[in-house]
Amino acid sequence: MENKNKILDLYYNQHLKQTEISKIVGITTQYVSKVVRADKRNKQEKENRKKENMKKRKVYLQEYFKTYDRPKKNDNSYEQMLAQQRQDAIELSYSCNNISDYAFAKYNPSIYHTNRKGNLIIDRKINVGSDIPKMINMNLKVPTQKYKHRCNYSY
Repeated sequence: MENKNKILDLYYNQHLKQTEISKIVGITTQYVSKVVRADKRNKQEKENRKKENMKKRKVYLQEYFKTYDRPKKNDNSYEQMLAQQRQDAIELSYSCNNISDYAFAKYNPSIYHTNRKGNLIIDRKINVGSDIPKMINMNLKVPTQKYKHRCNYSY
């Protein structure tokens, strides 16, 4: 009887956890739980503890997000995108009048479809100027940088 009163006092008056009470009294956590559940104040105490924990958690999260510093990843995708934009700007710039058929198809994939032979054919519904390649032979070897300028505007 003395242990039960001590358990109830520690739980309801000093607001200790069941594991802490079991260490202080020197009994199992299961016995502490059994004694606490048998008490009529248990339901109200659980609700009070739940509300208190919600308040503590709210304060903790507010402080946490004020001071949280997200770790930086070793991600160079932004630099890669900038490099790709620079390359695209060079290929599409007005100073460079020679754009390859492959580059044009790459920048305008929605106007081309592939025929049975694997070549790219421009969609018939699209009205384009005479300088736009109507068909691109995809069975040719991709030109090297040295001969890139030779592979322009095949209609």
